[in-house]
Amino acid sequence: MTIPRVRKMRRAGAAALLAAGLAFSVAACGGDSGAGEEKSPAAASSTPPKSSGDGEGKNLPDTSQVLVTVHGDDGIDMVINSAERDSGGFLTVSGQLKNTGSELYTTPIQWGGTEQAVAATGRSLAAMTLVDSKDKKRYYVLRDTDNRPLTTSGFEPSIDAGKSLTFFAQFPAPAQSTTQVDLQFPGFANATIEIS
Repeated sequence: MTIPRVRKMRRAGAAALLAAGLAFSVAACGGDSGAGEEKSPAAASSTPPKSSGDGEGKNLPDTSQVLVTVHGDDGIDMVINSAERDSGGFLTVSGQLKNTGSELYTTPIQWGGTEQAVAATGRSLAAMTLVDSKDKKRYYVLRDTDNRPLTTSGFEPSIDAGKSLTFFAQFPAPAQSTTQVDLQFPGFANATIEIS
């Protein structure tokens, strides 16, 4: 056999082994009935905000309220619709990234952050952070046990003109006495938001 053919066969074998391993993992994780087990607060709270009733069956935040709008680079606006605490000790920020320009907007790779493990999970908004200047703390987007960020991920690499990308990002909740935080995200100025 020639060397290129051996390499090709090795790649095919490795791909088949990887596919079988993934299929086994999905089957092993997917068959969990949850009987006798308690879910961790992070697992119970990692879902996006509730549906706004748009009829499409997608989980979208309520966009009727606007906490702040921040104008970014190249005709992209970040609209924050809510920043809500939940009983599990988390803070979920919801909003939209709107392309207000007349051309296609390519989402920057910097939105996913600089962590290699997170970058390997695909496109996300993992670079979003919250700063509590009162307590001098910075909060990062939470990760699940597979190091996937608890934020909108897997979205298209661009946003059409006039369209928007609805998002959520989940953080550890600041102290109860903290009523506002600064949201920081690449390409946008700091946005001070009220916590509800």
